[in-house]
Amino acid sequence: MQKIPEFIPNKDALIIKPQKKNPLVSAMIVLSLLMVCGLYICSICLKQKGFIINPYSMKIRQVQEQCPNPNIPQSEVPYVHYPEPTTYKRNECRCTPVRFFAILSMQRSGSGWFETLLNSHINVSSNGEIFSNKTRRSNMPNITETMDKVYNLDWWSSAAKNECTSAVGFKWMLNQGLLVNHDEIVSYFNRRGVSAILLFRRNLLRRWVSILANNHDRDAKQLNGTHKAHVHSKNDADVLARYKPKINESLLLPTLNQADKWIVDALKYFKSTRHIVLYYEDLVHNSTKLMDVLEFLRLPQRELKTRHVKIHTRPLSEQVENWDAVSNALNGTKFKSFLQSD
Repeated sequence: MQKIPEFIPNKDALIIKPQKKNPLVSAMIVLSLLMVCGLYICSICLKQKGFIINPYSMKIRQVQEQCPNPNIPQSEVPYVHYPEPTTYKRNECRCTPVRFFAILSMQRSGSGWFETLLNSHINVSSNGEIFSNKTRRSNMPNITETMDKVYNLDWWSSAAKNECTSAVGFKWMLNQGLLVNHDEIVSYFNRRGVSAILLFRRNLLRRWVSILANNHDRDAKQLNGTHKAHVHSKNDADVLARYKPKINESLLLPTLNQADKWIVDALKYFKSTRHIVLYYEDLVHNSTKLMDVLEFLRLPQRELKTRHVKIHTRPLSEQVENWDAVSNALNGTKFKSFLQSD
């Protein structure tokens, strides 16, 4: 019988080799999926109210979470801060909330007197006219750095209180880079929760007389060879008040118009901030206005005191050498009321 040969299949024919995948394609697919997921997560986070990516803000938020204060309304939260100074520790006052403020004013408008009243409050530190220094106001980075130092409680001055300060700020004159950089400064105030106290003088003629008298004493040094912009005794005030400036009537209207424009501009620029508008004359004649300021800063009500003594107390007609010429220059203008207002 013929033997049937055995069929021996080819081994290679039975093995189905898998097709090799391109590793580059796989990597691109995975990367694409990761990118899509990342974009989705970021979009969700950015939509969440209060999402903060600024490291400084995140640090402040962490401190706020550690120092909850149920008595603070939600609308006030952006203006409540918990600074962490680099130069000292606030210790037991670490959870004492601090309000930031800035007194925006003009020279000889009562801001020095007003600031001493604020500083008589045990919980307030107002650090003076810090931007009288030209370097500090030379550009926005310098301005921002200076303000950051003040509001972090790292600014040292004679007004600095203990670590339980509840309100910290400074004076800023309109002509010290404030109006020139108003957009950036308003943005800073709103971002950092700074409250603006706008303090002006209604009678700009009295302000001008005070400026001229102060400039004269800067050269004459009438008090024992020393110039004093502010005095603490009636005798010193009487000595300075003896000088009667002669006003250049041809420059008077442009000068008053310029001062008036600065006030109008400041009110316009800072209306989007949390602010209060004060006038020197109102503060002098109505002591309750000072309590309004304490309420604005959410500070405990208490009597405020100052050692400042007013220099020019007599009617303007007795304090200007060429009063008749000044009267003629202002009569019939929008400033004529300054002639009678004291």
